[in-house]
Amino acid sequence: MKPSTLFTHHAEVLRRSVAPLADRIRPRDFSEFIGQTHLLGERKLIKEIIKGGTLPSLIFWGPPGSGKTTLARLIAGSMDAEFIQFSAVTGNVKEVRLVVHEAEERLGTRGRKTILFVDEIHRFNKAQQDAFLPYVENGTIILMGATTENPSFEVIGPLLSRCRVVTLERLTTSDIAAIIRRALTDQERGVKEGITVAHDALTFLADSANGDARIALNALEIAAQNLLPKEEKTISLAHIQEALQYKALLYDRAGEEHYNTISAFIKSMRGSNPDAALYWLARMLEAGEDPLFIVRRMVVFASEDIGNADPRALEVVSAVRHAVEFVGLPECRINLAQGVTYLATAPKSNASYMGIVRATEDVKRTMNLPVPLHLRNAPTKLMKDLAYGKDYKYPHDYEGANVDQQYLPDQLKNARYYEPKKNR
Repeated sequence: MKPSTLFTHHAEVLRRSVAPLADRIRPRDFSEFIGQTHLLGERKLIKEIIKGGTLPSLIFWGPPGSGKTTLARLIAGSMDAEFIQFSAVTGNVKEVRLVVHEAEERLGTRGRKTILFVDEIHRFNKAQQDAFLPYVENGTIILMGATTENPSFEVIGPLLSRCRVVTLERLTTSDIAAIIRRALTDQERGVKEGITVAHDALTFLADSANGDARIALNALEIAAQNLLPKEEKTISLAHIQEALQYKALLYDRAGEEHYNTISAFIKSMRGSNPDAALYWLARMLEAGEDPLFIVRRMVVFASEDIGNADPRALEVVSAVRHAVEFVGLPECRINLAQGVTYLATAPKSNASYMGIVRATEDVKRTMNLPVPLHLRNAPTKLMKDLAYGKDYKYPHDYEGANVDQQYLPDQLKNARYYEPKKNR
């Protein structure tokens, strides 16, 4: 073994010995990967990509802790290519250009391609993403990006059109339980040898992780570290509850995700309490939440909870969205605050939201009911002969452009979906 290889090997062993459990236990091959069977089964997307031998640029989209980075590493490991990991949080355009320059040299001198993995690619702005584009187009780099946000909103169109989006699902409770068990039984990379977890504690941890393997493994490691030396070998429910509480505090302070906070934010606006809504807005911004994530929830709220009680609400929040993109932090918090106070104090109506819910239920229940003949389009003589469009009443020929005729399928002709109250 060459000295440099020996040094690299020892460095990796040392790194793994001090690395968090979630990093140590990361799957080394596809046989160790748990979950995402819709991608990894026979004739599924990932298997077909590997079998084909030609790797396209990929965007991994999925919730935290679902295996985006791990999948990228495993795919890269199956290809004869250099794997470079890059963080969108700490990286910049200058560093991107350096990586690209090295990739050009590597391709030109050794014929070896470079896979550039960009974690949290949604945190790159348009200019930073533009820097990738020509090199993805000409094949200098194969781009792999990971994001928890919808790529349609967060990745520029030209770049997204040159990538294939791989959608990961939130891990199931049974997936999380299996990952925990592997961490307990892997003597080389798992928790301390001999430590077990009580059944109720394991069940609680798997449920509480909310599909995030990293949360589960971090809590398991904290609980294991908190066991009394040589006195306790079994992690109890109390240990897990304490570890999860500690983890949650760190998690909120890091600002990675705020399910409880966004829920309080939405419910405060729904309850017409601008003070509480502003407080939760400030909490999210101070924790580092992406303002575009916040404004997307506001766009949904404008139609779901205000609707036609004040149609201007959707216009206001759409303007806020453009302001957020144009101004950016920290000033865009003022735009967000204006939008939030407008939504909180606006009259409320969920009639449109409930209407589409009820209509969707009927569509799923009745499937493809025939369109009434008088509503059908009749561009040909045959269609006219079949009575398509016959007896249709053109509303503008009637007083007030309003005429009584059936618009729903026969089976649903008396259905009511949109039922506004006094607020419309």
